[in-house]
Amino acid sequence: MKQEPVETARSLELYERACAVLPGGVSSPVRAYRSVGGAPRVIDRARGAHVTDVDGNELLDFVGSWGPLVLGHAHPAILAAVGLASERGTTFGAPTPFEIELAERVVSMHPALESVRFVSSGTEAVMSAVRTARGFTGRDLILKFAGCYHGHADHLLVSAGSGLATFGVPSSAGVPEGFAEQTAVLPLDDIDALESFFAERGDELACAVIEPVPANNGLLLQRPELLSRLRDLCTHHGALLLFDEVITGFRLGPGGYSELCGLTPDLATFGKVIGGGLPVGAFGGRREVMSVLSPDGPVYQAGTLSGNPVAMAAGIATLDQLDRAGGWDDLSALGEALEVRLGPVLERHGACLVRIGSIFWMSLAEGAPPRSAEAIAPEAVERYTPVFHALLDRGVALAPSAYEVGFLSTAHTTEHLDLFAAHLEEALVP
Repeated sequence: MKQEPVETARSLELYERACAVLPGGVSSPVRAYRSVGGAPRVIDRARGAHVTDVDGNELLDFVGSWGPLVLGHAHPAILAAVGLASERGTTFGAPTPFEIELAERVVSMHPALESVRFVSSGTEAVMSAVRTARGFTGRDLILKFAGCYHGHADHLLVSAGSGLATFGVPSSAGVPEGFAEQTAVLPLDDIDALESFFAERGDELACAVIEPVPANNGLLLQRPELLSRLRDLCTHHGALLLFDEVITGFRLGPGGYSELCGLTPDLATFGKVIGGGLPVGAFGGRREVMSVLSPDGPVYQAGTLSGNPVAMAAGIATLDQLDRAGGWDDLSALGEALEVRLGPVLERHGACLVRIGSIFWMSLAEGAPPRSAEAIAPEAVERYTPVFHALLDRGVALAPSAYEVGFLSTAHTTEHLDLFAAHLEEALVP
C-alpha cells in the first residue's frame, strides 16, 4: 500500500537550528539518524504509548526513551510523585528519605544486593562498579565481551578482533591506549575462549563485566552455560563478576535477569527503570565489596546529584506501580503477545523476532538468531533502513539503528501490537 508523504517541515527546521549549536545536532549520537539516513523527528510531547512530534504526527512508540519507561510516557503516578517531590526542592546535595526508601526497595528485590549506591547514569554506575572491583581485589585487569556496551567510560570503550582475547585497542578517538591496555575483550558465545583466558590470566583479573542479556548490539541471548561457567571461573580465580543490568534490571522482574537465570553476581549495575524516566543509575553488591567505598573505605566515588530526591521519588513510584498492579506479569504477557503477532510476519519475510520479556529485536536475516555481534549479517543491517522509515511513515517509532532493541510498556495494548504487525507486514514488502 502506497504511503502518503508525512509532514516533517518543523522537525527539519529545528534540526537545522540544532546543528548550529549541538555537535551533529543532538545530545547523543544515535538520535541523529546517521545509520538510517534522514533527519530525526523532534518530539514535542508524549503520553502512554505514543509520542507526538513538533509537526503533530503521533507515533506509536517502541523506543520508550531507550528502556526506562516501563509504565509508558507521563504515567500519572510518576507525574504526581515528581510534582510532590519538586515542591520540597529539586536537589539538596544531602541525604533524603527518598533515597533511603528506594535503596531499601532495590536491595530487598535484587538477589545480588546487600548495599547499593546511587549515581546519575548507567555509564557512571559501571565505571564506579569497576573501580570498586579494582579497589576490593587490588588488581587492575578487567574483562569485557565484544558486543556488550557498558557506557562511554574510557576503559570500557574497547573493541576486539577475532581470536581468544584482544588487549589495548580503543574504539573511540580520545581514549589513550594506556587506558585500554588493562581491558581484555573476549567474544561472546565462546566458552573455549573463556577457559583459555582464565587459565592464562585469571589470577590477574579484578572483574569480568558482562550484560547477562546483551542488548546494545542486537539482542544476543546467551547460552546459560556461558554465564554459569563465567560465574564459576570468577569464583575460582578470586575475580568479581559484574552483571550490567542497566537495561534488564527491574524490567524483566524484581530481581532482574539475575533472578531469572539463578546466578548471583558479586556486583550489579542499574539505571533506566529505577529512575522512572529521570537520570538515575545505581551499582551495588555484597556488603564486604561495597564497604571499600568512601567514606568507609579507600575507593573514592561521589556525585552532587546522586540520590536526587525528584529522581528517587520517580523510581519509588515506578516500582510501586510494577509491584502493586502486577506490572511485571503484564509486561511478560505483552512480550508473549508481541511474539505471537510479529513472529509469523517476520518468518514470512525471511527474518525472525528475538525476545526476552518485554525487550525485543528484529533480526532481518535468514537463519538462527545471532549470539554474537560478529554473527549479525551485514544484509540484515542494510535491510533495516527501509523498514525503519516505512514504519515511521506509518506512525510506528523504532530505534534509528539496526542494532538497537525495542521496548514494551504497560501502556501498550494488544490493539497496538496488532497495528504494529499490520504495518510491519507492509514495511517488509520490497
